[in-house]
Amino acid sequence: MLLDTPSLYFRAFYGVPESIKAPDGSPVNAVRGLIDMIATLVRQHSPTALAATMDADWRPAFRVQAIPTYKAHRVAQGDAEEVPEALVPQIAVIQDVLDAVGIARLESPGYEADDVIGTLTHQATGAVDIVTGDRDLFQLVDDARPVRVLYTARGIRNLQIVDEAFVTAKYGIPGRSYADFATLRGDPSDGLPGVPGVGEKTAAALITRFGSLDALLEALDAGATDGFPAGSRTRLAAARDYLSAAPAVVEVAPDAPLPPADLTLPAKPRDPEALVRLADRYGLDSPLNRLLDALGATS
Repeated sequence: MLLDTPSLYFRAFYGVPESIKAPDGSPVNAVRGLIDMIATLVRQHSPTALAATMDADWRPAFRVQAIPTYKAHRVAQGDAEEVPEALVPQIAVIQDVLDAVGIARLESPGYEADDVIGTLTHQATGAVDIVTGDRDLFQLVDDARPVRVLYTARGIRNLQIVDEAFVTAKYGIPGRSYADFATLRGDPSDGLPGVPGVGEKTAAALITRFGSLDALLEALDAGATDGFPAGSRTRLAAARDYLSAAPAVVEVAPDAPLPPADLTLPAKPRDPEALVRLADRYGLDSPLNRLLDALGATS
């Protein structure tokens, strides 16, 4: 099980009231919410291995170089991400809690959590469940392995299981074609423009007809006219430079450099003393006990 940790702690922050405070009055709603999310996931899905992936770089240079608008609307100052003030100090606490519990926490300099997930998925020899609220990771579903996304849009207790059939039913495309589809359609939430005038239906028709973005571009460059919905060929030709650059932004990396890590679920805390200090300082006894109980039951 691979956790898109930033996606989860943002969801926890907005889903748990900010009135949840530590004894010293500091906010801990995201911390408590994330701990309970992980406990629920472990209890309900009994993973044999677990990794909490993190953003070492939320807006990697290689993606900005390819598409300068990538996440530009979410920049606060300099190149820092716009994050709610009450969430900022909680991220360090989350990291400390994960480390003290003994849940593997992985990041890669110059890469996003998505890329860490892509790399771990590529390296895995068995089934993989990816927990995220980010549709970008739908590109990794693969029934043959199998790789699924546990999509959190409806909440941790009401996860949508995303496999190839889900992608086909939702978007009308082959189940493993989400990245090509998203490149054509674009994604305003990431500052990815897409091809002007090409919406979901046209993008789905193009990918279904040609099978892949590469095949579509070959047909476009060869001057073919068959298979292009009305007006789309002209729009695609005008966006040819974008279509060459965008895959570097949309596709998650399968080869981000990662340190060796033990993804085994901890049967007991890695650093019990540190965990007690964190529990006392931030008032985390109840959620941590629930998490430790879930991990102990699975291990």
